[in-house]
Amino acid sequence: MNLSLKIKNLLLIKLIIFGIVCLTCSKILAQIKNQEENCYKTAADRPELYLKLLKNKNIAVVANQTSLLADKTHLVDFLVKNNIKIKEIFAPEHGFRGNADAGEHVKNGIDTKTGLPIVSLYGDNKKPKAEQLQGVDLILFDIQDVGVRFYTYISTLSYVMEAAAENNIEVIVLDRPNPHDGYTDGPVLKEKWTSFVGLHKVPVVYGLTIGEYGKMVNGEKWLKNGLKAKYTIIPMLNYHKKQRYPISEKPSPNLPNNQSINLYPSLCFFEGTQVSVGRGTDFPFQVFGSPWLKNYTFKFTPKPNFGAKDPFLNGKLCYGEDLRNYPEIKSQLDLSFMINAYQNFDKKSQEFFLKNLWFDTLAGTDELRKQIIAGKSEQEIRNSWKQDLKNFEKIRTKYRIYED
Repeated sequence: MNLSLKIKNLLLIKLIIFGIVCLTCSKILAQIKNQEENCYKTAADRPELYLKLLKNKNIAVVANQTSLLADKTHLVDFLVKNNIKIKEIFAPEHGFRGNADAGEHVKNGIDTKTGLPIVSLYGDNKKPKAEQLQGVDLILFDIQDVGVRFYTYISTLSYVMEAAAENNIEVIVLDRPNPHDGYTDGPVLKEKWTSFVGLHKVPVVYGLTIGEYGKMVNGEKWLKNGLKAKYTIIPMLNYHKKQRYPISEKPSPNLPNNQSINLYPSLCFFEGTQVSVGRGTDFPFQVFGSPWLKNYTFKFTPKPNFGAKDPFLNGKLCYGEDLRNYPEIKSQLDLSFMINAYQNFDKKSQEFFLKNLWFDTLAGTDELRKQIIAGKSEQEIRNSWKQDLKNFEKIRTKYRIYED
């Protein structure tokens, strides 16, 4: 009897262990399946999709410091290692290595690591010239954008596409995430205010990746003379528009972290006013302030640094707001910063808006400035955008390749 009981107990223990093992295995398998289904990759990390398109062709690469693979290898170095024939590198605002100030003239040069020639696409030469494209079969574009109309990388893409169309050259875009994806907001640009910080009639936040944006420019025939480029997007793997992905390298010197990128579309309007956004501090686009702001207690003094050799309001004590711990902005611009600053500005000592109307150029319209001066509420201002945003959404929907 005792032997029989022992055998039964032993069998029971084995069954329990077997059940635990099976449960553990099923959990592991489920985790593996979940990881496979949710494995995210930028297009640069999908060489199986694009290397074969580059073989035996003379390539021009449009790239900067953000053009990295997941292991931090630069795309240009990766292509060279894989025997892709690169004729030249085109560099956007801030240069190939990303160390130039906003608006600073970027010179042509040589990449010291690869010996490849670098052609600046900023300053007087925003669009590749025909002679610069001589012998080029294909242009490969890979730059991390921030999803805001006045950030100039989408303008660079548009000019590259235009030059490619004029010279019968294919453009391939390696897609990257948009940190302000999945929603649209802000005034839609009016044609009068077209500039390098606003080439097309889109809102401030347009809710498309850079690859989708180029597809829209092509499809809507927004290139010069209605030209269309031969255009290919290499898509990201398992990208979701409402998810926020960490950016591996700062897209420009004054957007050093996720919080600065989060606040950028709301704070950049201040660059058309007598208010600093923290250029010349350790926290650009995470604060705002001015010597003429009243009723604010946070203080900072802009001074020359790596990202701002001569910052706005250099050496002047500024009073304002510290937004370094401000919550993530997920679905709309925050106009309260601008409205409150205007209401608390000492207008007897200084004009709030710069006389060069840079504010209007950034906004893409003069209506926003007039609404703020008139004392309109944030909701009243938002209501004035609604119809234009609805109209743009009809366009945007045609070119989405990832679901909202």
